[in-house]
Amino acid sequence: MALPVSIREVVDAIDLPNNDWCSYLNVDTGELVSVTDEDRRLVEEGVDPDELPGWQAENLPAVREALESDRFLVLPGSFEIHEWSIMEEFAYGLTDEESRAEVLGALRGRGAFRNFRSTIGRLGIERDWYRYRESALEGIAKEWLEAHNVPYQ
Repeated sequence: MALPVSIREVVDAIDLPNNDWCSYLNVDTGELVSVTDEDRRLVEEGVDPDELPGWQAENLPAVREALESDRFLVLPGSFEIHEWSIMEEFAYGLTDEESRAEVLGALRGRGAFRNFRSTIGRLGIERDWYRYRESALEGIAKEWLEAHNVPYQ
């Protein structure tokens, strides 16, 4: 690979809004391609790009290459990231014992993600959480890049 990959772009690529979507890294060029369920379906069904709207037709060749080429590696997804574990680590790191207990309590039982977000909002520590989460995702991205011998900046 000629240029190091941007760690910021890799973090953005692994932080997708849907657990079924994924991103791929071209190890030769550093290109990142995010693939949605719809993109995957279009490639699997062999849809002709000329039959698609312009933006989708433009994206389809890159998606096809990411899915079919051995030069692309799939980036860590929700199963490798373990968002719940990151939330738990954040909670254990809180210095205020009362806040720590409340946030850990929110992580137990049904609706843990919703309860967690509600609790950190009520406690006014959302910014702290998002900084912590961003740092954790960056650490995951760096570890993955290093494991695959991909230079980054």
